[in-house]
Amino acid sequence: MKWLRTLLAAAGMIFAAANSLAGDVKVIVNPSVKADTISAAELRRVFLEEKNSLADGTHVEPVLEKDGPVHKVFLQEYLGRSEDDLQAYYRTLAFTGRGSMPRVFGSDAEVVAYVARTRGALGYVSGAASAEGVKTLIVGDSELGGERKLVLRIEPDYPETLKQLKIGGIVRLRVSISAKGNVEEVALLGGNPILGESAAAAVKKWVYAAARSRTVAEVSLVFDGN
Repeated sequence: MKWLRTLLAAAGMIFAAANSLAGDVKVIVNPSVKADTISAAELRRVFLEEKNSLADGTHVEPVLEKDGPVHKVFLQEYLGRSEDDLQAYYRTLAFTGRGSMPRVFGSDAEVVAYVARTRGALGYVSGAASAEGVKTLIVGDSELGGERKLVLRIEPDYPETLKQLKIGGIVRLRVSISAKGNVEEVALLGGNPILGESAAAAVKKWVYAAARSRTVAEVSLVFDGN
């Protein structure tokens, strides 16, 4: 039965490799695109050529990577279609004059190179690929970033000097949350910068419930100076 154990071990390695790749696809755009985030629904509509611009009005051109692990994960995670289904869909668009076949490239490097030099280009590569010359978009679950259940909340420290001076207010933050639920990035949208630093330090320790993909949310924290 040694051959069976070897076969099972090999299958396990393949399964583990596939799982490690799942979700490890990043969406990239030409730096001319102003948006920093895109919803999963919006991404799907762009690649299915139901729309050719983002919510901010920026024109975009979707590009595909040739069939392979990254392409398969992207189709499964974001388009919900098989390769055959997608090709048939594009052929129908072309035949009816409602669209055309997107450009297809054979590797991460080729996709990055094209997106970097082409205004409005939008593509996808593996999470480990170089993103030199392009911008990575954060993909959210919904148009507005998706509600995620907060599992662990850490309250921010109130800087003693500001507290004594009764300087308070509301701090608004944009929070990027990984699929696993940990906070990856925090950006200050409004409020006192010093209070913002304290709020961001706390929010970075927050933990959210797991989701299918990264999400972006806005959170507000109140520092009561009274």
